[in-house]
Amino acid sequence: MEKSIRMFVLGLSLLLTAIFVQTITQAKLAKLDQTALFVTNDVVTIKDRERQLDCLARNIYHEAGHEPFEGKVAVAQVTMNRAADSRFPSDVCGVVFQKNVFMEKVVCQFSWYCDSAVKLRPVNGPAYKESYEVAKKVLLEGFRLDILKNAMYYHADYVNPRWGKPKIGQIGRHIFYRDI
Repeated sequence: MEKSIRMFVLGLSLLLTAIFVQTITQAKLAKLDQTALFVTNDVVTIKDRERQLDCLARNIYHEAGHEPFEGKVAVAQVTMNRAADSRFPSDVCGVVFQKNVFMEKVVCQFSWYCDSAVKLRPVNGPAYKESYEVAKKVLLEGFRLDILKNAMYYHADYVNPRWGKPKIGQIGRHIFYRDI
């Protein structure tokens, strides 16, 4: 009888351990799926990854280069949220360099890209290096700010676009919004 109880407890322990391992594995795989790059045929080459990192770092640099760490992450996170949304291009560079025609005018998703006065290559080395490090944390490690998980838009606090979108919050000089 005692041996039967031990075998039962051992079997139950193994079953619970297997369920626990499976749950953890599924959660980790789901997180990896959320942070995956969207590239043709789902194959990401080193060259693709470096290009995506550079696009994200340049966007962070131009949009939030002098913001605190959280402000840089927030800009990167909006970029990633858009890349995961079917209304936007499916990769980081596509999102960053997206242009639309609105009332016969070309409008960029990120104003720096349409501003001819802004050089496309960063001129402040340390600020770009920090932006690149943030891009790596967000793109490669999946680092996110929970408050901005639904953030799709933002603007500087000195601008009032009258969007009418629900405000999520403010980080540094940027105000963040989700879709209606």
